[in-house]
Amino acid sequence: MNKKYKDRIARSIQYIEINLHKKISLREVACVSHFSDFHFHRIFTAIVGETVNDYISRRRLEQAIHMLVFKPDMSITDVAIEQGFSSSANFSKAIKIYFGFSPSEIRSPEKVKKIKHSKIGKIFSKYGKDFNPSNLYPIRINKELQSNNYLGDTSIKVEIKELKSQHLCSLTSLRGYEPEAIFSTWDKINDWALINGIEVSNQQRFGLCYDHPMITPIDKCRYQYAVVIDDNIEIHPPFTSAFIPQGKYASLYLKGKPNEVLNSQLAIYSEWLPSSGFEPDDFPLLEHYFNDLRIDGIVEMEVLVKLKILS
Repeated sequence: MNKKYKDRIARSIQYIEINLHKKISLREVACVSHFSDFHFHRIFTAIVGETVNDYISRRRLEQAIHMLVFKPDMSITDVAIEQGFSSSANFSKAIKIYFGFSPSEIRSPEKVKKIKHSKIGKIFSKYGKDFNPSNLYPIRINKELQSNNYLGDTSIKVEIKELKSQHLCSLTSLRGYEPEAIFSTWDKINDWALINGIEVSNQQRFGLCYDHPMITPIDKCRYQYAVVIDDNIEIHPPFTSAFIPQGKYASLYLKGKPNEVLNSQLAIYSEWLPSSGFEPDDFPLLEHYFNDLRIDGIVEMEVLVKLKILS
């Protein structure tokens, strides 16, 4: 695919992400991409795999679910306004249609316990994804953390680290969090690193995880794999330059089975952050890899969440 096409669509997606709380017109997004209004919609759909309106609607609803679960002090009306809905009634209707559950059902622990998997929401009919609010709820996370022997008391061992800015060579997974797509991305970056003189023992490898797989369809989750590089190394497509910004990060060490890692990551949000005096900064969750699970059969990593002072 032509690099200019990808760059222009990437700019349009960045514009959408920044302005999700506003009403966004197709013309605005097309203008950012510098494609003609008449053709932009087709180009976006061909490259991204969904229409502009579907992308905007999905991302807005996904952000709303995060706020409902991880910001329990915000009222449903405030969440609706924050996400650009004209009323809480319209917001509740949109959530119900897409996820199959109302905001109050998603937020209430008593109701969540009684809810079974729903297949009536648009998230299933359009993307084939089951959505179960109990997979998001901190109460379930806490119980599972306590029952997992491999974690011990990991849930209280979050450290605050000061990281320096680091330059990365990155590559985006073409199919989100699908395992084969992730492994293919890993192999391409690792091979690139070796060609550029970065030995395996010296490679610092990171995953930039933008989306929650319990909310976003797996193939739509945004994931970049990256390796730390010196500033003098040249990067050419399909690889791109990226940076880990300097700042404070919550750090949690994890070692265990792949299917156990997600709940452990969420412990940072459900257990540690609310009483920490911090909130997440505007940067994706980082996974700092210490091994290759394909070889070892287990995951060993450090999870990093960039922090800012709670305001």
